[in-house]
Amino acid sequence: MLIEPWLEEELLRGDTGEEFYVPDYIIKMAEDVLKHYSLSVKSMTCITTKSDKGGAIWKLETDAGPKSLKLLHRRPTRSMFSLGAQEYLVNVQKANVPPLVKTKDGEDYLIMGGKCWFVAEWIEPLYPVTKDLEGAKHLCRALGEFHRLSQGYVPPAKSELPSRLYKWPKNYQKVIDKMDWFRNLANAYSEMPASSLLLSVVDQFEEQAKRGLEALNQSSYNELTKLGNEAWGLVHQDYGWSNGQMGENGMWVIDLDGVAYDIPIRDLRKLITGTMADLYTWDVTWVREMIKAYHEANPISKELYEILMIDLAMPNEFYKNVKEVVYEPEVFLNEETAAMINTIVETDKTKWPVLEQIKNDWGKVERTKESRSREESKQEKQEKQEKQVKQEGRNMDKRNKEDGKSKKNEKKNNKKDGKKKK
Repeated sequence: MLIEPWLEEELLRGDTGEEFYVPDYIIKMAEDVLKHYSLSVKSMTCITTKSDKGGAIWKLETDAGPKSLKLLHRRPTRSMFSLGAQEYLVNVQKANVPPLVKTKDGEDYLIMGGKCWFVAEWIEPLYPVTKDLEGAKHLCRALGEFHRLSQGYVPPAKSELPSRLYKWPKNYQKVIDKMDWFRNLANAYSEMPASSLLLSVVDQFEEQAKRGLEALNQSSYNELTKLGNEAWGLVHQDYGWSNGQMGENGMWVIDLDGVAYDIPIRDLRKLITGTMADLYTWDVTWVREMIKAYHEANPISKELYEILMIDLAMPNEFYKNVKEVVYEPEVFLNEETAAMINTIVETDKTKWPVLEQIKNDWGKVERTKESRSREESKQEKQEKQEKQVKQEGRNMDKRNKEDGKSKKNEKKNNKKDGKKKK
């Protein structure tokens, strides 16, 4: 039996007292999966589901400590990519990522019901960082380290190769194209509460997207992509306050199910724009410190910073929140959406002064690096000169000793010659 999404069934059940509902046939599959592991399971608690896609996570209490059992909703070949990445990060790079638990046959996963299942270590204790600037900096450092350690990953031979590395222009163009969709739907449902507001602001966000695509096409993007997938490594795609958590050994990155190849700065951009949306205003100190924290773990080149600035200037929050209109415009274009659009517009006004303030920051960083290089070169030169002086001193001492020996030998020979003459 193939696993299917169960959202409608879950909604029809109503309030059953269960926090997360999973169909009985999937629970039976989970029990069958666990028979392939050398674990004695004492309890099994569902902690989250993706009922609209067919995925779930259980926490297991076992004789070998707490574990997690995951049913991945993606195609098995796609899941093989993320599982291979998880194994690479743990076994090769020693990253703070939950290790996989092998089956009795030494495998990393099983396929049952047309989906991938796997067991991983349940890391305890883990807790979210504080939702302040210090917490944001912790998240950014951990993200930078994750990106750096993911470089060089080569996926299993049979897995898919999910890459967004070469798709930036196409994705920017899609944002531009969707603006016209938004405009047409707002006109078609003009009587809805959010329609007139959407029509009044869509032009400005469309213009932002057009400027973004033009800037991307004139940037170093094409040169950067030539480095290839493995050189850039992986983006998490769903990184934030819940998937980056603090543990006893520092920050951990969890839930790697959706990782893909990409220019990693996209994860940082999403984290910054999402955080600014939560603050309802763009704060220059937060943005600067978040970028700096990331840079400490995974250095950002001048060219990469240029791409980050272009991506920050895109109408990301507007597009992310309004694109749902294409599915059910008669439901979406309500008063709640109107309030949301108003909030996005007001927050967007605060973005541009911040981007203006930070646009030349990396020039300062680059100059600082150059100054540091000059200082290091000067120090190295001075140390080299000191070594040369010491070496010359040692050579002189050696020559003096040799000269002393020569003079002694000469005196000795002279005495011998004198005796012979006598």
